[in-house]
Amino acid sequence: MLAFLTTGGYEWIIILIVALLLFGRRLPEVMRSMGQGLRQFKKGLREVEEDIDVAGEMDEGKKSGKLTNRDSDSPSSPAG
Repeated sequence: MLAFLTTGGYEWIIILIVALLLFGRRLPEVMRSMGQGLRQFKKGLREVEEDIDVAGEMDEGKKSGKLTNRDSDSPSSPAG
């Protein structure tokens, strides 16, 4: 039953021929725009993961009684 859902070599050839017939000369442009969309999706996903990590670190800092500052490279010292 699962073998029915997999794609082999001949199926990929048929898919490529259909794509060429549908898009023709625009195929590189279509693929480029699909790549840009995928890149933007991955960037957004990475940003969400970073936000979750920062929120988790802030929760851990509140529980332990100290806050951490990830953005600061220098040790915090009073201005003066």
